[in-house]
Amino acid sequence: MQSFYNTGLDRTSANYQPLTPLGFLERAATVFPDHTAIVHGGLRRSYAAFYDRSRQLASALAGLGIGRGDTVSVLLANTPAMLECHFGVPMCGGVLHAINTRLDAAIVAFQLDHALSRLVIVDAEFLPLLKEALALSATKPAVVVYDDPEFAGTRLVFDAIDYERFVASGDPQFDWLVPEDEWDAIAISYTSGTTGDPKGVVTHHRGPICWRRAMP
Repeated sequence: MQSFYNTGLDRTSANYQPLTPLGFLERAATVFPDHTAIVHGGLRRSYAAFYDRSRQLASALAGLGIGRGDTVSVLLANTPAMLECHFGVPMCGGVLHAINTRLDAAIVAFQLDHALSRLVIVDAEFLPLLKEALALSATKPAVVVYDDPEFAGTRLVFDAIDYERFVASGDPQFDWLVPEDEWDAIAISYTSGTTGDPKGVVTHHRGPICWRRAMP
């Protein structure tokens, strides 16, 4: 039996907004715009710049047709690009799939296929691993390469989109998407697959997780 307290008290934009961690960056950029948010080698980036670049990334992804429920995989170290992906990917409605850089190519290929990855953002350092994984996977996502200036190793020649140019193509004033429901997925992570195929773990905007073992 429905309580009379629920009558005429449906959710509206005036009294309800889904929970999401994306608002944390917006608030930090509003309250502390000039405070340092990112330190990476000689790079110092403020919260305002971090927020703008995350929106630019979201805008650029949307321009490629990435939208709600689409998976964007990242094969990155703890770099500024990784931080931007944590906000930029869900800001366009996408689901972030962060890949453990220590995995072998076969496991990476399995994850790309299982997550139905639409695009991969990869650090130049890990291009050899990704190239081998793509040769094994059925999914053939677009590739964006981030060239970390702190990486002193050799670079593999690979036909891909440059990350900085990709971000620069986006709109820093992009009107980013809030989730339609706080239960919408924000990220998918995987177990290491040491005793079998990796298990997918879906995190939603509110925070808790659920297991996804089978193909979507």
